[in-house]
Amino acid sequence: MFEELRNPVWHSLNGAHARFAERVGEAVRYPSEVSPFAALPLEPDEAAWADAAKLVGPGGIVLVTGPPRTAPPDWERFEVAPGVQMIDDGVAGETDPEAVRLTAADVPEMRELAARTKPGPFEQRTIELGTYLGVRRGGKLIAMAGERMHPPGWTEISAVCTDPGFQGQGLASRLIRTLVVDIRARGERPFLHAVDTNTGAIALYGRMGFRIHRRPVFQAVRAPA
Repeated sequence: MFEELRNPVWHSLNGAHARFAERVGEAVRYPSEVSPFAALPLEPDEAAWADAAKLVGPGGIVLVTGPPRTAPPDWERFEVAPGVQMIDDGVAGETDPEAVRLTAADVPEMRELAARTKPGPFEQRTIELGTYLGVRRGGKLIAMAGERMHPPGWTEISAVCTDPGFQGQGLASRLIRTLVVDIRARGERPFLHAVDTNTGAIALYGRMGFRIHRRPVFQAVRAPA
């Protein structure tokens, strides 16, 4: 069920995000200034891993998400993080009047907020992946959320974060609900990811109407030098 969500990076880079794709054979990735994610087929063979090695170069890093993949023995597996994938199961969408559309001019503030709150990778050109919304108070960006992967029929909500001084006000939920309205208006369905140790966020998403669909693994491996 929902096979496209088993390998969302692959389906994004071979679909809606094909314009970003850097490719060698069966290995594909985003430019590093957009996103650190790469993708291989669900069951990569030796040739696919060889393609990945050519794509990233000697000692290059491949960051993948999806089912566990066994890299060849000459690849270094140095970071593994179990996660959850949650899909819309009745989230109440509602446009928030305080939400503003963020642009390239806001990227320095967005990266600073992401660096402090650590919602996941946010690079110089990540904003090009989709719509990003924020809340400002006193001119300062205090919360944001946006769109990342776009497998067919779906949009991933990502970069959900709030300045610690403004947490507890429901800002993240409000931004997510606003994104849900826009995503559904395109005829798509929202989903998101979280590392399984982020129990507070997972509980929040569950209360909002997301449910756990899969338990993927985020894995970083280094190509042979």
